[in-house]
Amino acid sequence: MRRPFSMLRAVVAAGVSVVAVSVQAAEPTLIDAAKKEGEVIWYTTQIIAQLVRPVSVAFEKKYGIKVRSTRANSTELSVKIINESRAGRPQSDVFDGTSTVVPLKKEGFVLQWLPDPAKAYPALYKDPEGYWVANNLFFLTPGFNTALVPKGTEPRSYQALLDPKWRGKIAWSTSPTSSGGPGFIGTVLTEMGTESGMLYLRELSKQRIANIGSAAREVLDQVIAGEYLLALQIFNHHTVISAKKGAPVDWIKMEPVTGTLSVISVHKNAPHPNAAKLLVDFITSSEGQNIFRDAEYLPADPAVPALTPSLKPDEGRFRTHFFTPEQTEDNIVAWKKVYDDLFR
Repeated sequence: MRRPFSMLRAVVAAGVSVVAVSVQAAEPTLIDAAKKEGEVIWYTTQIIAQLVRPVSVAFEKKYGIKVRSTRANSTELSVKIINESRAGRPQSDVFDGTSTVVPLKKEGFVLQWLPDPAKAYPALYKDPEGYWVANNLFFLTPGFNTALVPKGTEPRSYQALLDPKWRGKIAWSTSPTSSGGPGFIGTVLTEMGTESGMLYLRELSKQRIANIGSAAREVLDQVIAGEYLLALQIFNHHTVISAKKGAPVDWIKMEPVTGTLSVISVHKNAPHPNAAKLLVDFITSSEGQNIFRDAEYLPADPAVPALTPSLKPDEGRFRTHFFTPEQTEDNIVAWKKVYDDLFR
């Protein structure tokens, strides 16, 4: 059943006056305290060369505070932080990811604090309890090889994916996250309802979708290489980045698009708590969000358009269903069970 709504559009429309709020610079007392700490440790899921390095360079230039970063996926980071924290030796000050924060909230290792720039963000982009705020947005869509699937012939709806001509020619990631098969299943069940959604998924299972034990980016790379015609649950901005480099690839506005948030938080027992707050303040400020934009990420700040504006729902005119980190965590086990039953 198709429901004529866009969570994002509704939130932004309701918050137009909020977006216009003037956000002050970081408090001088916070800056002074952060400078005395001298450094900040950032555990991140973001790509170092593409984003973390330019953010760190700009922050260090502005405040003279060294940024040290460690990169891993959300699950690896949460396990690492929990182990360090339980041992009484927390190493991270700041951490991000699409799902890193949820188990850490349950363990009591997240500071209940939001930066001032978050005041300008839609309610959907920040934890109502104050434990996280979005630093960038992800939109998960199908992608296709334009050399093998001429534009205009790609499947543009969920029903179109059931066409027998795509059988054996579709791939997705096995990752138990929003960017894997379980994430696609979650969107289908949320959109269509359990009964209709399961009927659809049983039909989709007949398409013999290839299960790739890699991240969504690697699945897209296999489509670009011609191993498969279509990929499901890839990040739409990755297709634009690759296409700009000459790759034969594009994404499909298959509604509803799965929307997810990469969120950032401060460790409750951060070794450098003031520098941690200042870094989060910087990342979520218009200055930091423009660095995300220039790195081809999709900024969370509604006032900062994407480098390719059509990648975001309002500018691109596509409908999205967003899942918060908590919603994904609460449902991913059930979604994965459906995935294992039908697609493994």
